[in-house]
Amino acid sequence: MTGQARQALERILALSHRLLAAADQSNLQELALLDAERLRLLQSVRLDRDRLGADDRRVLRQVAELNDRAIGVMEHQQRIKGRAMDMAAVGRRAVAAYSTTRL
Repeated sequence: MTGQARQALERILALSHRLLAAADQSNLQELALLDAERLRLLQSVRLDRDRLGADDRRVLRQVAELNDRAIGVMEHQQRIKGRAMDMAAVGRRAVAAYSTTRL
């Protein structure tokens, strides 16, 4: 693998760590920017994929693992927000049901 591609892989790994941190903080704007930059770099490395060494494959496995973790974090946060929305809807229905009742 070329030196430039190896540097891109290291940058991709660093971006993946930042992407996981952004997912943990629910920072969707930063998450989107980091993912776009990472995708651009991954596409540039794709041209050298036939020359990947063991270390390069290790880095790509780490990137895939971090990506899976970030997806898991976002799915978990989505479920939490969905549950909160469900509970808010229950509360609104209760208020509507009891608002016509007077003491």
